[in-house]
Amino acid sequence: MSLQTLEHSIALPPDLEEVLTSSPVFARAYLVGGAVRDSLLGSPVKDLDVEVFGQELSAITAALERFGRVDQVGRSFGVLKLTTRTGQIYDFAVPRRDSKAGPGHRGFIAEPDPGIRFEDACARRDFTINALAYDPHRKLVLDSQGGLEDLKARRLRHSSLAFVEDPLRVLRGMQIASRFELSPDPVTLELCRSIRGTFHELAKERVREEWWKWASRSRRPSIGLRFLQDCGWLDHFPQLAAMQGVEQDPEWHPEGDVFTHTLHCCDAMVGLETWRQADEETRVALLLAILLHDTGKTTTTRRETRDGRDRVVSPGHESVGAGVAEDFLRSMMTPNAMLARVPPLVANHMAHLENPSDRAIRRLACRLMPESIEALCAVMAADAMGRPPRPAVEPEVVKVLRNRSAEMQLSQSAPKPILMGKHLIPLGVTPGEAMGLLLKEAFEAQLNGVFSNLDEALAWVRERLSNVPPSNLHS
Repeated sequence: MSLQTLEHSIALPPDLEEVLTSSPVFARAYLVGGAVRDSLLGSPVKDLDVEVFGQELSAITAALERFGRVDQVGRSFGVLKLTTRTGQIYDFAVPRRDSKAGPGHRGFIAEPDPGIRFEDACARRDFTINALAYDPHRKLVLDSQGGLEDLKARRLRHSSLAFVEDPLRVLRGMQIASRFELSPDPVTLELCRSIRGTFHELAKERVREEWWKWASRSRRPSIGLRFLQDCGWLDHFPQLAAMQGVEQDPEWHPEGDVFTHTLHCCDAMVGLETWRQADEETRVALLLAILLHDTGKTTTTRRETRDGRDRVVSPGHESVGAGVAEDFLRSMMTPNAMLARVPPLVANHMAHLENPSDRAIRRLACRLMPESIEALCAVMAADAMGRPPRPAVEPEVVKVLRNRSAEMQLSQSAPKPILMGKHLIPLGVTPGEAMGLLLKEAFEAQLNGVFSNLDEALAWVRERLSNVPPSNLHS
């Protein structure tokens, strides 16, 4: 394809602008990758990566050293990291040739090649919309792969047949399609399908990174899930694939099977203000929780007659699903902090309390730790909204739970024990097993509403101790 150009201006940081206009070394220096794509879409431009053609790494290094510290990132990759005096960090790279020499994402031999043709350098990128480059001197977008047309058509298309050399690109396609609402090109889907057998080459951490991008940045997460389904890669995530075809009661789920419901729920989640305003890690936890919330239905669903009607039921699916969710997360070596957050949301997503008592709310907050009732309300709301053609509205019971927990100051955290060991020592209870048991009993009483402040707690424990033989107060 011939080179296409488009007049376009990207506002560069002053220090980067100064670098690029400082020397003839940067005469053929182009902004590459996602920054160009994002600018054309009107999105914030973040990662600013520069590729310099026609220059050796030593010449680029010498030109950059005037502006700050220069660190080389792997000689074979030809990447220099410039930390300017203002603390900004930019990557400068020599274009390279990649050749597949072994399995996996690391099975490439990368050779810096300053003389490579611009078109050949762009063709090694994964998708055409990521193969765009920006000439800061002429204020032009350079397109040798048809990325401009694909971006306009909202189409996800591979840059070249070299796409099949790196299986990670399939998962990149999953999250990129969801982030930018792109329809995959049929030939690209076929290429993804042709390398289904290479999934095992991927490091689990790389798989997790792509799921995290999907979970924290998606505009329509269902698109990426359909992408995996259409190219056969959903089978590599058996906890998700098993939801396909699992029936649901049409009265409550007119939208179809469990997988279809899950797609609608994921799209509903990213539309909630709770998700949109959350930090990145919380967005990941919330979207993964709604992705996995009904995975327990795959083994608990059955038909039975209730009130003279044939019904589809899935008793206990929420508790089973918590275990399935943990299996999914462990399959990609998820850190313990996230492992602790997602399963409790899955396990409690059926906690639809019509008129929740204070006791029930306190206990729910404890069961969710380290997650919050506010997060659970988001999961329950997305669950209810993912059932078209039923109205996509937040159920009244969710609003009640959110308001009551906020009144009790428990929407963001669980109740903390009022009575502590330091309060028991002056009463003659020494540290040890007996103290631990007494503190546990006190916390149960607190959750049950027996006391709500320290004075009441001390009165409760004095009465409790008056009925305990002295020998039982010491370990």
